[in-house]
Amino acid sequence: MNRIEEKFAALRRRGEAALIPFVTAGDPDLETTLKILRVLERSGADCVELGVPFSDPMADGPTVQRASERALKKGTSLPGIFEMVREFRRGSEIPLILFGYYNPFFRYGLERFTRQAQAAGIDGLLCVDLPPEESDELRSWTEKKDLDAIFLLSPTSNEGRIRLAARWGRGFLYYVSVTGVTGARRRFEDHLPNQVKRVRRYTSLPIGIGFGISNPAQAAWIASFADAAVVGSALIEVMERAERRQEKVKRAGSFVARLKRAMKDVAKQSY
Repeated sequence: MNRIEEKFAALRRRGEAALIPFVTAGDPDLETTLKILRVLERSGADCVELGVPFSDPMADGPTVQRASERALKKGTSLPGIFEMVREFRRGSEIPLILFGYYNPFFRYGLERFTRQAQAAGIDGLLCVDLPPEESDELRSWTEKKDLDAIFLLSPTSNEGRIRLAARWGRGFLYYVSVTGVTGARRRFEDHLPNQVKRVRRYTSLPIGIGFGISNPAQAAWIASFADAAVVGSALIEVMERAERRQEKVKRAGSFVARLKRAMKDVAKQSY
């Protein structure tokens, strides 16, 4: 049982859903990213998605695109990200999921990429533009390195796609709440709980919801029927509003703490 499995098992025993914040590595720089990771854990994050900046992030809205642009301007690279993760791992066992696009991973070399990711302390990989039908080569390496391959599903996923993601996915399944790109939203479709129930018919893996969660009330609602809430754009926007790096770190911690408190309140009410 790896860190991701252990975390979801512990949360399940407490009747809680996981809070999974997303940050882009290198935004505004890797030194600050390290501080952000530490404050996210202290503030109640259960896992963290660490975004690999990419020049053509087609699944991301303007907020995450800006974060990628800032990180790339700072020269953020996979070796630098792995070095930062190794430093973080000296004092943390929180599950880390690397979130990115297939092209940078492929060009880096999949054997080299997965070996260095595992050695640095990464627990899972979420390749946003790689559907399960085309994942054989990457999965052959993630399985050898004991990295969880995490797949995306959406409202348009058919039965075949759900079955494949459930069969080959590890860690959890990431359900995209809406069709479209990432970005904070004011409201979600009322039938989202039924969509999650539909996916549960095919898997025992935890199901996390992402793309659009922007405030504690939404995170709490997601926690009432899903196993995890993934929050990215709203967190980045909170940090964008601060000019000084230390203030960005402080605001990130405060925002995540509010999200986690709301999610825990839902867990208490369900008992």
